[in-house]
Amino acid sequence: MSIEVEGLEKIYGTQKAVDGISFSINQGEIVGFLGPNGAGKSTTMKIITGYLMANAGTVKVCGEKIELDPIAVKKKIGYLPEANPLYPEMYVREYLDFIAGVHGISNKAAAIENVIVLTGLTLESAKKIHQLSKGYKQRVGLAAALIHNPAVLILDEPTSGLDPNQIIEIRNVIKAQGKDKTVLFSSHILQEVEAICDRVIIINKGKIVANDSLANLKKTKKDFYQVRVVFKEAVLANSFAQFQAIELGS
Repeated sequence: MSIEVEGLEKIYGTQKAVDGISFSINQGEIVGFLGPNGAGKSTTMKIITGYLMANAGTVKVCGEKIELDPIAVKKKIGYLPEANPLYPEMYVREYLDFIAGVHGISNKAAAIENVIVLTGLTLESAKKIHQLSKGYKQRVGLAAALIHNPAVLILDEPTSGLDPNQIIEIRNVIKAQGKDKTVLFSSHILQEVEAICDRVIIINKGKIVANDSLANLKKTKKDFYQVRVVFKEAVLANSFAQFQAIELGS
């Protein structure tokens, strides 16, 4: 297993953001992480990447426990957080050179050129980051996550801010990476998950309420396949069949 999560808990004050969840993801598997805002998606991803410490439970990445050797585990992970922190005054290539240096990449020039082409940044690569649109800033974040060729990709809302054509391009990048990497990505858009992933994990109020292949979930809830939805105020109770879908654009 590339990612193993067992009995994971995270508490903020009196709020249990993640409530004893367990799941695993194999190498070469693309898994969508779904749920309404505040469900615990980003918190779980931050714990897997070592950004946050859990109150209870264990996380293994490529067989290594994150709490025992966080630096070694982080080297295996490419992470695009929801906020996508960047240095706006740096040029795109300058920023990627900095990230490559952090990862200790020996042939930085080749690695930078590779991710620039891969993420469609060629025409924007000579600009400063603050000059880019939100969509291209998102591409820079994705390029930074990929530059060290990690075994595991953790992507929090990777297509946020992209136009329809850019969304398709980034989906194709994610699908290509999923051939030999483990990919966990969060999204509010079931349409997007359907286009990319092999399996979905649905979380609500810190608990997993569904964890199955798309094929099985389509049999369980016909609207999963038919309705294009955004998870905003959708309510996921104790079973997948109880979720309330909000149509995209409604």
